[in-house]
Amino acid sequence: MSRYQAIFQQSVEHPETFWAEQAQRIPWFTPPRTILSYDDQHHARWFSDGEMNLCYAALDYHVEQGRGDQAAIFWDSPATQSKQTISYLQMRDRVAYFAGALAQLGVEKGDRVIIYMPMIPEALIAMYACARLGAVHSVVFGGFAPHELAARIEDAQPKVVVAASCGVELDKVLPYKPMVDQAVELSAHKPDACVVYQRNAHRAELGANDHDWADLVAKAPFADCVPVKATDPLYVLYTSGTTGKPKGVVRDTGGYAVALAYSMEAIYAMAPGDVFFTASDVGWVVGHSYIVYAPLLVGCTTVVYEGKPVKTPDAGSFWRLIEEYRVKSFFTAPTAFRAIKKEDPDASLLSKYDISSLKHLYVAGERLDPPTFHWLDDLLDVPVIDHWWQTETGWPIAANLPGIEPMPTKAGSATYPVPGFNVQVLNRDGEQAQPMEQGSVVIKQPMPPGCLAGVWRDPQRFHAAYMAAFPGYYLTGDGGYFDDQGYLFIMGRTDDVINVAGHRLSTGEMEEVVGAHPAVAECAVIGIHDNLKGQLPLGLVIPKDGFDGDEAALEAELIARVREYIGAIACFKQVLVVDRLPKTRSGKILRKLLRNIADGKEFAIPSTIDDPTSLADVHAAMRERSVGAAEDATPLD
Repeated sequence: MSRYQAIFQQSVEHPETFWAEQAQRIPWFTPPRTILSYDDQHHARWFSDGEMNLCYAALDYHVEQGRGDQAAIFWDSPATQSKQTISYLQMRDRVAYFAGALAQLGVEKGDRVIIYMPMIPEALIAMYACARLGAVHSVVFGGFAPHELAARIEDAQPKVVVAASCGVELDKVLPYKPMVDQAVELSAHKPDACVVYQRNAHRAELGANDHDWADLVAKAPFADCVPVKATDPLYVLYTSGTTGKPKGVVRDTGGYAVALAYSMEAIYAMAPGDVFFTASDVGWVVGHSYIVYAPLLVGCTTVVYEGKPVKTPDAGSFWRLIEEYRVKSFFTAPTAFRAIKKEDPDASLLSKYDISSLKHLYVAGERLDPPTFHWLDDLLDVPVIDHWWQTETGWPIAANLPGIEPMPTKAGSATYPVPGFNVQVLNRDGEQAQPMEQGSVVIKQPMPPGCLAGVWRDPQRFHAAYMAAFPGYYLTGDGGYFDDQGYLFIMGRTDDVINVAGHRLSTGEMEEVVGAHPAVAECAVIGIHDNLKGQLPLGLVIPKDGFDGDEAALEAELIARVREYIGAIACFKQVLVVDRLPKTRSGKILRKLLRNIADGKEFAIPSTIDDPTSLADVHAAMRERSVGAAEDATPLD
């Protein structure tokens, strides 16, 4: 039995013993004696009688252990041409005084605080300050539309909103305070106060219940860490793309801390003093887990980047950051590398930088398509690790595990389940699927520490959304299969499986074939309604920069490729060449929205969209080519 197999087997057969051992990674105020218990609906609860404070574990503890002078944060902002290095001691003090400022505004253990900020150190400081007080933070991506922010304010019912005066990009400044004001006006719940961190690019006008961050901190006391139960909530994070009433994922404190600390060693192979760079945003779960909390819990340095993979100033931005900060492990979404590949197909900018410090590259957030995997694998001398997880789980479900036992990679696979996650694939009858047979990917109870503890203020919704479909299992909503060597392949959301004349086909497989064409930078394949066959696939393709070939010829070649590799059964006969695909700010292509447009349904432009004009462009292209019933699709007010 391999080392991985032995550890994984222990984790699923003896979870209490396994996680009791991992809990020793955390400095507890009161070590837990009850490792695993269950709530009224038989959902797992971890370390219920343990007491701790996550801010203490990530900051104060390291200062006490002699790491006070080590860098906790490297902040790099090409948008403002600014950089900062913040030590553990400086971070601890800045957090403690801001926590004191929040306490003077009446924030106490259990109160909620909405944080609406860009990628600046103060966003992390605000999050840690809430954790220090035992308050529950809810970070909303800076720049979200006022009505979406209002829905989150109404649901979380915060005592205080913490905002920056603006977000800054290379070509524009986005004032935040007017959006906060409008959101508060729209919300039935009114926060007691708003704290504004003033940025030089734009200073906000403050009203009667508004407070200047700097003025508050100058008069604030140093706040000590408040002990909380391991099962007390640390944050509420609303899932992207939510419509109607927002769905707030609740994360506990102790289980999350234990899971993150374990993951940094087992999955990311990081040690105290190493530099970890995650190119994401604190508004997403990736930012919460692997920019804000996990690196500092284990004594690493985290890189906080206010910029993009391209155009800040070019497609060499990531390589520059890896060289400058001597990054050991780097984590981003596949879409970031597709953007880089589109602008710099031969990675000529890489030659300008020394990235020899890099030992592992990790990608997640959406499926790593094989063409992008092979591009990176050929380009770099380090393992390219695709790993799979969700907002709900808070940390990876499946991954290659260099901290335990490095394994050969397979394009398109997230490798093996992470210890603690008993991943299974069930067919439509709820029975275990055979190797290579696609089905619903589920996780057998108990879910490991760190996973969602519920949906904020709605326990029935939690059970109905995740636990009811297959009793005893958590429903991931993703489809996939295990191969005959036990490698897990995630093929996309189960609603991305299309039914063509009774044949169930994966759009993910078609995307692999289309994306492998040398002229294609990025693509999406969706299923659209067809009166005769039920559904038919439609390909949307972005050519690489510099493509000057004939678009009609490219479309014909792609149709022929799918026919060759998958067969005529796929009925892949429609391809549109487009300039952009509509995506969320976290980089996920809005496939469901594209399906609705192609099927002629009314559609709403979601708050999570990165560039609304990209949606209008694709809609226009569909109408021009008479795709499905796209002509009848109209945007909702």
